[in-house]
Amino acid sequence: MMGRLIPPVSERDHALGPAEARVTLVEYGDYACPACGEAYPIIKTVQQRLGAQVRIIFRNFPLSESSPHARLAAFAAEAAAPQGRFWEMHDLLFENQESLEPDDLIGYAELLGLDLERFDQDAGSRAVAERVRADFLGGARSGVTGTPSFFINGQRYDGSLAARPLFDALEAAVAESESWVPWR
Repeated sequence: MMGRLIPPVSERDHALGPAEARVTLVEYGDYACPACGEAYPIIKTVQQRLGAQVRIIFRNFPLSESSPHARLAAFAAEAAAPQGRFWEMHDLLFENQESLEPDDLIGYAELLGLDLERFDQDAGSRAVAERVRADFLGGARSGVTGTPSFFINGQRYDGSLAARPLFDALEAAVAESESWVPWR
């Protein structure tokens, strides 16, 4: 592992898991990216297997030059956030990567029971565009050049994206956090 996460995790981030978790896994991802789609079930399994020991953070890194749908999908996830449904939208987008047209995104918002007028306003808002841009710029400052990119406890993970090596790295981080004793 090498490279540091910039900016560090804060309350502004979308997080699954307790703030006091031993390990924080940050993913810079793109909803239209096939490799991110392959990583999605691995991250779900990490959540299930490591439970409260790990906190998952997702930050947007839409590679718009690779897919015209990348930015719109990121905007849709962020537009679901004010209605408390970021993670549900996140999951729908990854589970339906082949269907990320504007009408599909509205259909997902409807499926989630979102206020569609508010969703539409938020998706087109300056605040959502700036949020996605801030995530992207933070990723760029952290050395992210492609997706998915992961950081474990603030350090870039450059290992294999296959399930076993990622689990091994996370389990090693859990073990390391258990043996760490702060100076008094």
